[in-house]
Amino acid sequence: MRPVTLFTGQWADLPFETLCQKAKEFGYDGLELACWGDHFEVDKADEAYCKAKLETLEKYGLKVFAISNHLVGQAVCDLIDERHKSILPPHIWGDGEPEGVRQRAAEEMIATARAAKMLGVDVVNGFTGSPIWHLLYSFPPVTPEMIENGFADFANRWKPILDEFQKLGVKFALEVHPTEIAFDIASTEKALEAINNHPAFGFNFDPSHLGYQGVDYVKFIHRFADKIFHVHMKDVYWSDTPTEAGVFGGHTNFGDCRRFWDFRSLGRGKVDFEAIIRALNHIKYDGPLSVEWEDGAMDREFGATEACAFVKKVDFPMSNIAFDSAFDKENQ
Repeated sequence: MRPVTLFTGQWADLPFETLCQKAKEFGYDGLELACWGDHFEVDKADEAYCKAKLETLEKYGLKVFAISNHLVGQAVCDLIDERHKSILPPHIWGDGEPEGVRQRAAEEMIATARAAKMLGVDVVNGFTGSPIWHLLYSFPPVTPEMIENGFADFANRWKPILDEFQKLGVKFALEVHPTEIAFDIASTEKALEAINNHPAFGFNFDPSHLGYQGVDYVKFIHRFADKIFHVHMKDVYWSDTPTEAGVFGGHTNFGDCRRFWDFRSLGRGKVDFEAIIRALNHIKYDGPLSVEWEDGAMDREFGATEACAFVKKVDFPMSNIAFDSAFDKENQ
């Protein structure tokens, strides 16, 4: 069975060892360490630091298969504004001059790959940012050249990073997500084309960001089978009837009853995890199933415990025989 891990991004208010203790109590096999809070600090990650992290994990019977640096990755090719100051480390934000922020973010992502290697993991999950997300639905009309220039900018900024990842034997797994260069199947294909299908670039599959958009998240697994480097288990609910705030959210906050969609604890939304497990078995994915827990209406410790049990129940190994092979006399 695949290991079930907990993504620590939504738990960064808790000290690392406290979360290790809780994750073990919740039933998890390991953690996907976020590069914020004190869970995994890239700027401190030398051999001794990584050894200490592994020893703490081992103390609680936990393992680590991936680290995640979504916040810094977002700044690599984004349009930088005051929002980024609230999520970036001070040494990345600096004076806030946009190009300087982007350059420092790129350097930090390379440093993240080096840190991952020292920790003994070969996948870094994260975001890329996007210079053209703001052009998604716009008037006056967007020209094709504007979109192509955006993908070219993404490629120019990320290829050097990915080259360094490849040298280190580490892969970058983009969480396909609104606000990123790839947010559905069509844009994912364009992103891969822009970087010439770089071998170090793949995906942290997360169905929750695709389902409410109306994107076929099971087809995503089959379409990009050789690029699924990591999997997030995360659920989402969307309405069957018209709502006051549509897919774009109407500038409402999560939890607002007027919304068309909202994240839910696993098993309480509309994602078909049975179909996902069958698709993952089909592509022979044997990596971790990492719970990214979000549900604004539920106690998070209750939810994380429930989610762990749900994933362990829904997962199952792939058969290595044809179900009717016993009919063949040679097998009897």
